[in-house]
Amino acid sequence: MTVGFVGAGRIGEPMVERLLAAGHQVHVYARRADVLERLVAAGAKPVDEVRELATCDVVVSCLYSDAQVLEVLPAIVAELDGLLISHTTGRPGTLQRLGHAAIVEAPFSGTADAVRAGRLTVYLAGEPEQVATARWIISSYAGPVVATGGRGTAMRVKLINNLLLAAITQATLRGLAAGRAMGIDESVLLEALAVSSGGSTAARQMDARGGSENYLAAITPFLRKDLVACRDAAAEVGVDLSDLLAAAYDGPMNLGV
Repeated sequence: MTVGFVGAGRIGEPMVERLLAAGHQVHVYARRADVLERLVAAGAKPVDEVRELATCDVVVSCLYSDAQVLEVLPAIVAELDGLLISHTTGRPGTLQRLGHAAIVEAPFSGTADAVRAGRLTVYLAGEPEQVATARWIISSYAGPVVATGGRGTAMRVKLINNLLLAAITQATLRGLAAGRAMGIDESVLLEALAVSSGGSTAARQMDARGGSENYLAAITPFLRKDLVACRDAAAEVGVDLSDLLAAAYDGPMNLGV
């Protein structure tokens, strides 16, 4: 099966590497020459224009935002007969605007290291047969894979996940501040939280990244855009998330409003 790939960034590049290692023929569009050079050396076939990916059986997209999805993907879906798998986290209605029948939502939770280890958590939503194909394709870098239902559900699951992550991060940062005030070094408290009942994924990632500062630099831009998408998605269906949003926004991590 030929797999087209667009969005070969920090997460996307190791995805391509894993797809190649699994034996897929991968055609890749990348704007950065250094990334393209590395992936071609690994066995990927480069394309000069993004619309050329439409000749592939499946196209995997790992773009950053809704704006990039609407900028880049229309040129592909205009000629695509196969399946589009979109890893972008954004508003649930964005992919609908592309007007392509065979799209699987595939937002994920995890890091580039998780991709390299084949342990990226991915949520899949779409028609059952299309989800089955997507599951097979992404199995080279994903596991566990959670099927959430019809299109729109995977995005809502991911947005709620990130809403909770933001709220838990804010609570963890307050805990670290309390520890410092009580004479406990941040690194010591994070080491303890990483293996204790008061810990969380946020605390474990802070510990793994060498402290809260490095963690916040990596995660804040993603949470900032995803919280806006979550707020908009909830408003569209008339759900009140004000308490959770207040917990996510109110704290040492500056996510804006």
